[in-house]
This record gives sequence, C-alpha cells and structure tokens, in this order.
Amino acid sequence: MATAITLALAVAGGAGFVFADPLDSGAQDTGATARVDASTAVAKVTRGALAVRTLQKGTLGYAGEHKVVNNLSGTLTDLPSVGQVVRQGQRLYSVDDEPVIMLKGSVPVHRDLSWGAEGPDVRQLNAALVALGHADRDDFEDDPDYFGWSTYRALKELQDDLGVEENGELKRGQAVFVPEREIRVTGLGGSPGSAAGKGSVVVEGSSTRRQVTVDLGASQQADVRVGDKVSIALPNGKSTPGVVASVGKVAERAGDGMAVKVLIEPTEAKATRRFDRAPVEVSIVNTEVKDVLSVPVRALLAQQGGGYAVERVDAGGERRLVPVETGLFDSVAGRVQITGEGLDAGQQVVVAEA
Repeated sequence: MATAITLALAVAGGAGFVFADPLDSGAQDTGATARVDASTAVAKVTRGALAVRTLQKGTLGYAGEHKVVNNLSGTLTDLPSVGQVVRQGQRLYSVDDEPVIMLKGSVPVHRDLSWGAEGPDVRQLNAALVALGHADRDDFEDDPDYFGWSTYRALKELQDDLGVEENGELKRGQAVFVPEREIRVTGLGGSPGSAAGKGSVVVEGSSTRRQVTVDLGASQQADVRVGDKVSIALPNGKSTPGVVASVGKVAERAGDGMAVKVLIEPTEAKATRRFDRAPVEVSIVNTEVKDVLSVPVRALLAQQGGGYAVERVDAGGERRLVPVETGLFDSVAGRVQITGEGLDAGQQVVVAEA
C-alpha cells in the first residue's frame, strides 16, 4: 500500500491541488474551513470499487507460434491461404496431390504407424481419432498406446472422409501434429509448384486464441500476478476486459532495459477479432477494494502535523473540514478511498480545479 500512496501524492502534487493553511485551534473546534483562496469546484463522494493499476503498452495478436515441418518429397500442389483457419482432421497442404492432414498432438511422428505399433505417438493418434468422432474413448481404455483393431478401423474412416486410400495405416509425412485443435495460418514456406523439401518449414501458424503480449519491466515483475484483472484499451477507442495468463520468470533485454513477458487473455474475444498485431494499452489491476467511499484526489487537504481532511459542503452551503483516513489510491480513476465521520455517498466536497 505504501507504493500506492507515494504514487497518489505525486499525482496530487503534479495536478496542483490546494493545501490547507496551518489550522488554528478555532478552526478545528468549529469545523470552519481554512482552505487557501483558489479556484475550486465541487464533486460527489461516491461508493464503489477502486483499484491500484499498472499501465503498460502491449501488442494484441494470437497465442502460440507453430512451424509445420514437411516430411514428404515431391512438389507442393496445394497450400492454405494466410489467415485461413485449418482444423484437426482437415487437409493442411498437399504434396503431389496427396493431402497432408493436421492432427492435434505434441509428439513428432518419426515413423510409419500401422498395426502393432506402440508408443506415445500412437497414443496421440488414438486421441485425435477419438476427438474426430471416429472412435470412442472406451476403445483404447486398456491400452491407449497400442495400434490395434480400434485404431485401424478409425483410421480407415478418416481416410474415407478425406477421399484417400483406405489402408488403415499412417505413413510418415501423411499427417502433421501440432499442439492445437485448429491453427490460423500466418505464413507459408513455399508456393504451389515449388519443391517440398524434407525437413523444410512449409506452413507457419498460431492458435486462434487472442492474446496480448506485454514487455514488463523486470523491476515491476512482483507487482503483476497470474489471475490479475486487466482492462485492454483497443485501437478503436473501446475497452475490453482480460486476465493475466502468465508472467515470465526470466528477464530478457528489451530496449534499454530488462523485461519479462506477460501474456494476457482477453475474456471477450469477439471484441478483439478485428485486430492483429495491434498496439494496445493495458491497465492491470494489482489490488482492488469494493464498496468503499472515495473522493477525487484533488479533494484532499494536507493538515498541519500530518494527515488529511476534505472540505464537505452541506445542503445549506456551509463548508466544514472533515478529517479523513485514506486507503487505496486509484491513480487511473484519480480517486482515493476515504473514511471520515459524517461522510456518506452523495455528499459534496470541494476540489481544486486542475
């Protein structure tokens, strides 16, 4: 909380708010105001939520970067378009008119998969066949790593859907596994008619999940936590909520300093769908209080001997100094949490004009 108070004092000083003259005993006893003569206005005491926020610049895009490596020799005869979304079980590209399908998995396939094969690559093939509806989870309950009758039958169904030879085996290179159920194509490593070299990257992609990336100064790493609420200011002037999904642990060089990567997930993805690699401003909520009274920071008056007061304006226009205890400072909203005898929501207080 000490950090928040220091920040608020700096903001208040920069805004030129008016400090009280030394209060004499009569003023304190009668409640009379001792505000210096200055241009002032009034504002309401409100009840609601306040937050301490970290403001950062970020980039709105898509989560994940995937490079699809080709394992067939021949000629590229069909490629997806940049921006196209390819889903599990669909053709991703073709070599010599033979489709290469995309399946979900993180284990690189280094061999042909056929009856009798066993291992983690078979397990992910079985999982993909279940996800596509060609098999039931119960079919592999006893031995999910094994290529048996259930895998053979399900794979033939998939081959039938794709219109290719139904031989019930998966040759190396006929499928590529990526750790997503669908990818958004972001780049191509060739063009139709070019050679499909083994080991070459033929398609680059991302997930379809929206993500904001922030380079957070290493000194601020402790101020941001996974699960912190976020407000994302979009290029169209609108804002949308989000949540911190991860905070990097290793600082890397960024510009003139060191920074950690903070990844933020927008919670209303539809609001962000028009933007890709777009600059945004992110307000990360570090601390939040709810159902508290607050006033503009410019309503605070520093008292002789320390502490603060606000100048309450009663219904008849009479003004009284009310000592207050301050709590959380919301530098973005320009408000401060207060408690003070006789203060309630809806009352008016004097504020120094900016």
